[in-house]
Amino acid sequence: MRSREYDLAFRDNASRIRAWGIGLLAVAGLLWIWCAVLLLTPYTVDRHPDDQYPDTCESRLLTDRGTANEGPYKGDYCANERDWPEVVMILGLSLPPSIAGVALFTTGTVSRRMSAHAEAMRELDRIADERKAKA
Repeated sequence: MRSREYDLAFRDNASRIRAWGIGLLAVAGLLWIWCAVLLLTPYTVDRHPDDQYPDTCESRLLTDRGTANEGPYKGDYCANERDWPEVVMILGLSLPPSIAGVALFTTGTVSRRMSAHAEAMRELDRIADERKAKA
C-alpha cells in the first residue's frame, strides 16, 4: 500500500472515530437535557388512581421550601413523585458516554490534524527536492 492510500485510510478511520465521539456526546447531551427537564419543569401528582384534580408541584430546583420539598406529612405528594436519586442517577449515566465521547472526538480530530500536517510536510519536502534538482 502506497503512503497516499494509507494516509487516506488513516483519515477515514480518524473521521469514523470522531463521528463516534460526536454520537456519544449527543447521547450525553440528551441525558443532560432530561436531567434539566426533571429539575426545571413543574409537574402534577395524582393523589390516587384516576385523580380528576391532580396536585400541581413546583420544579425541584427553583423552589424555596415550596411544594416540591414539603412532603406528604403536610398532605403533599410532590416530594415523593420526583426524587433526587433519579436525577443523580441520570447524571451518573451521562458520565461514561461523556468521557468516552470526549476521548474519541479528541483522538479523531488530532489524528486528522496530524495526518494533514504530515501531508503538508511531505509536500514541502517534495518542493524542496525539486528545487535542489533544478539548481
